[in-house]
Amino acid sequence: MTERKPGLLRRFFTGIWDAVNFTRRLVLNLIFLFILLAFFIALSARAPLLQPRTALVLDLKGQLVEQYRNDAGSRALERMLGNKAAEFQLRDVLDVIQRAAKDPNIERIVLLPDDLRGAGMASLMEIGQALERFRSSGKEVVAVSDGMTQLPYLLSTHADQILLHPDGAVLLNGFASYRGYYKDLLDKLAVTVHLFRVGEFKSAAEPYILNGASSEAREADRYWLDGLWQTWLSEVGSRRKLEPKAIQNGIEILPDAVEDANGDMAKIALTSHLVDRLATRDEAREILIAKGVADKENHTFRQIHWRDYQAMLSQSAPDLRASVAVVVAEGEIVGGEQAPGTVGGESTAALLREAREDDNVKAVVLRVNSPGGEVFASEQIRREVQLIKAAGKPVIASMGDVAASGGYWISMNADEIYAQPATITGSIGIFGLFVNIDATLQKIGVHTDGVGTTPFAGALDPRRPLDPSVAKVIQSIIDKGYRDFIGRVAEARGKQPAEIDQVARGRVWSGRQALERGLVDKLGGLDAAVAAAAERAKLGTEWQTRYIEKTPGAFERFLLSLSNNASAQALARIELLRPETALLQDPDLQRPLRMLRSLQDGKPKAFAYCFCEIR
Repeated sequence: MTERKPGLLRRFFTGIWDAVNFTRRLVLNLIFLFILLAFFIALSARAPLLQPRTALVLDLKGQLVEQYRNDAGSRALERMLGNKAAEFQLRDVLDVIQRAAKDPNIERIVLLPDDLRGAGMASLMEIGQALERFRSSGKEVVAVSDGMTQLPYLLSTHADQILLHPDGAVLLNGFASYRGYYKDLLDKLAVTVHLFRVGEFKSAAEPYILNGASSEAREADRYWLDGLWQTWLSEVGSRRKLEPKAIQNGIEILPDAVEDANGDMAKIALTSHLVDRLATRDEAREILIAKGVADKENHTFRQIHWRDYQAMLSQSAPDLRASVAVVVAEGEIVGGEQAPGTVGGESTAALLREAREDDNVKAVVLRVNSPGGEVFASEQIRREVQLIKAAGKPVIASMGDVAASGGYWISMNADEIYAQPATITGSIGIFGLFVNIDATLQKIGVHTDGVGTTPFAGALDPRRPLDPSVAKVIQSIIDKGYRDFIGRVAEARGKQPAEIDQVARGRVWSGRQALERGLVDKLGGLDAAVAAAAERAKLGTEWQTRYIEKTPGAFERFLLSLSNNASAQALARIELLRPETALLQDPDLQRPLRMLRSLQDGKPKAFAYCFCEIR
């Protein structure tokens, strides 16, 4: 009896399935072989020897952050695919500059500031101070630019020489803070917004009730923006040997100057002494070859990228010496466990608790770069700061670009608060919003009706008008929140609540203005704060700085080590292995959304947040 052959349709689908199975095995085997080959390359690779008279290329490309937001595996993949532009940590830049100053093989730093993103003035001043220490060791800094705006230019002024492309420009325009206002739109939609606040300067919610900034908002914003701008003018003027008034005047007469120069912005930068020389990239390369040593094989000057230099540095594991622990609080403050880039009430408090319970940690620096967020989460973190002090360990708060509202809340109980002159801080105030859409629904023929067991049952339903008695309750809660805020600040700063109220009420201050008003103790960066913590703990000279944060696992550490290998990077950059899609994220949209995601039905939350930024 002969075996019956399968039908045509069955043979067709069986063939497709076999092809899919073969492809799956092929892809998995290729990935396995790729990882195996990269592993052996990493094992056999030797760290390159750094030659004398090497230039360290400080190509600050990407987002400057206090703490990586992406996980270690994602960072390793990006580096292996040649993408060095995602994000980089301020601490790494400072460490590389510090080590290069002591390295006899590093002759100069070549600064490329054009593609720096996300950096505020305070962070740039920290890097600038590190560059000044590098120069004080007898070494040179040369900035090379194709064109830059005023914040990268602020960093470039720390160079001995600034080279600008002949078709480039230095775009200086001052600082501004503008927002959209939506009252007319909300009126057309028949949406009613109820604002509850304490502090006439707490203007974050004004866009929903006004069509333009209030006089108080204009007064407050003008003051802190002028403070930052005067700091910028002073810093740039002192290093470029220019009068601040001359720089200001140059901006105001720019239209006439551009017309007289026939649109040549590079010429204006040169004649205004903003830069030292005009040079194309190839001309800049020749200048740097003449200053240093030629790399004839690559037709350039002898150099090493700062990322590669960082990978070469010995990464010794933390020993058992006495430590100053640094805990980073960067991003919006939200309740619960949060990933880096967002301050979690529970996760950040847990890091502080780890520092408190570690016998080798003798002092703690809380590094804050946050506009604030949820009040309860802020209080969780503040309480941990108190407990560290109660355990006999000094705590220093170090403010970054911004430490306002909730960011100030978590800082206020430190033994000392350090800020940069250009730090944005203050914004001590409370507000709340409640939105009604009952009239909106009526316009489209939807009506709300029903019954409740008490006058407050369903009172916070946005489909119903807000009862005046409920509004009275909300305002009383907001009033209490503000009294608690200024009361805690007064206790922490050794002042009376009335004194704090005079500099609070939602006003935003620059770091220098906050110092004058007793909200911070000293001006200085992270290095100064760490040194102050060590001094308070009486550590002498035998101590180390250690960051307490979530550490990568063994496999993630392997991937990061592998990503620093040049051969593995070249292997990974095969086109077939490149991802073809990327997620687009708008930071301005993502920041408030991260806080709103923490809201739960029936659980009202208060936020202490500062919508303060410069453009």
